[in-house]
Amino acid sequence: MEIDSTSGQEGAVVDWLDTYLSGADWKVRRIPVTHGRDDLLATTSRDPVVTLSTHLDTVPPFIPPRLERDLLWGRGACDAKGIAAAMILAAERLRSNGFPVALLFVVGEEVSHDGAEAANRVATTNRVLINGEPTASTLAIGTKGAMRFTLRTRGQAAHSAYPQLGRSAISELVQLLAEMEELDLPGDEQLGDTTINIGMIEGGVADNVIAPVAEARLMARLVTPSATLADVLRAWVRDRAELEIGITVELARLASLSGFATSVAAYATDIPKLHAWGTPYLFGPGSIHVAHRDDEHVNVNELRSAVDAYVRIAEQASAGHTRR
Repeated sequence: MEIDSTSGQEGAVVDWLDTYLSGADWKVRRIPVTHGRDDLLATTSRDPVVTLSTHLDTVPPFIPPRLERDLLWGRGACDAKGIAAAMILAAERLRSNGFPVALLFVVGEEVSHDGAEAANRVATTNRVLINGEPTASTLAIGTKGAMRFTLRTRGQAAHSAYPQLGRSAISELVQLLAEMEELDLPGDEQLGDTTINIGMIEGGVADNVIAPVAEARLMARLVTPSATLADVLRAWVRDRAELEIGITVELARLASLSGFATSVAAYATDIPKLHAWGTPYLFGPGSIHVAHRDDEHVNVNELRSAVDAYVRIAEQASAGHTRR
């Protein structure tokens, strides 16, 4: 957590973890993603059946860690460096018992999922994937998907003293966005409602110029296949703006195990991008409600309990998958 690994700048933390795991006698392989950015795959001499996986990148800004009594504060405390630490300790215990386990740490989860996509191209014998995100120590039985998209309007520049000579792209964009609350968005009995966040708006060139262009970047949380929402958006926008669909992650419906409380996650994960790694499970200590915030934190006792939980999940989920 002392190493800044904001998405796109994960190189230093990957180097550190490579050295740490290699020193602990794991066979570490780097999976290239982009220049200076790699995933890490740590294995034993046995082909893995279960892989524990989470991401090493974090959202900005970087917040140095501090420990106060039983609370660990700072960027990555629960999303997801605390989870990575718990997974490493769980994998050490499983390995010491001869269990065929691996560790997969990816980059880029918070932005583009390019690390998961790179890892998914790697040949593997793995049958069970245990993904780590803050689920308040429950097994998530479903996660929403995510779709990033851009709306772009184009107007006609003119002197602002003579608005009749131009057409404001900003005004047209604002009017379009105001209609969004009236959209009939799809829902799902298990996952809930589709939601859309207006993340960024920009446009115009100067206070005294009618804006010739404007755009908004938005992110939807999906409860249906992405194509369903794309059709709704196209019907809404029509020819009033350019609609550009960006990075998309589909929803996921996941398995549960006896003895674990369950939940549904409103966020997206790398799981749909790691389909080659086997049957997915989602579990992690900490609350998503404090992730991405300046007061991100996790209880250290929950981290310790997560080590035991990851061992139990691996053992239960692998039943029927372990080769003889």
